[in-house]
Amino acid sequence: MLRVMDVSVAFGGVRALDGVSFEVPEGQVCGVIGPNGAGKTTLFDVVSGLRRPGAGRISVAGADLTGTSAVRRARLGVRRTFQRTQVFGRLTVAENVLAALDWHGGGGGLAADLVGWPARRRLERERGERVAEVLELCGLSGLRDVHAAALPVGRRRLVELARALADRPRLLLLDEPTSGLDAEQTARLREVVAALDTTVLLVEHDMGFVMRACDRLVVLDLGRVIASGTPDEVRGDPVVRAAYLG
Repeated sequence: MLRVMDVSVAFGGVRALDGVSFEVPEGQVCGVIGPNGAGKTTLFDVVSGLRRPGAGRISVAGADLTGTSAVRRARLGVRRTFQRTQVFGRLTVAENVLAALDWHGGGGGLAADLVGWPARRRLERERGERVAEVLELCGLSGLRDVHAAALPVGRRRLVELARALADRPRLLLLDEPTSGLDAEQTARLREVVAALDTTVLLVEHDMGFVMRACDRLVVLDLGRVIASGTPDEVRGDPVVRAAYLG
């Protein structure tokens, strides 16, 4: 589903990414780990389209997306959450999730609004059902009418996850998804990730979560891939232990 091919990014004389290459098969959960400054967030920026690489290519489902915008990638099924939660504070939880579906249009425009065409009513019903489904999956059903600004950080992070899932992404990027979550919420997140019918790339420092949730791992250090493989293979790699796990 995802191919990162010889990607490099430099900030002045500093190489944040240096010839990074790896693949994530469809339906798998791949974790990107490494010490602070390893290039993990820069990698996410490149894959999601927020930053163009100085060299290399990004391919999703066989399509070269290297030169496409973040908006175009989102509409092709690449969705992302961020280290710092980004919710619409003045909207309710349900409205935050519904916002992710709005780009599809309203099923007939102004005329449909005025006369209540069946296409519009059917679309609104389908959207409502999808919002309810995603809120249930993320454990947010009881908070659907609460304004997002009133929620603690952990709950806002789950709202952001629900919004990313609403449009059934083909590739989901999760940037430190357990940050701010308590033990119960982290366990719920692991269940959600395991239940997803999509490809997931995640950056995370919680090694317990990573080892349980991921099918494979890619380890970055100083902008380079120093190891990749299953969690057990990576955990036993002496180079990884010296650079990161200790």
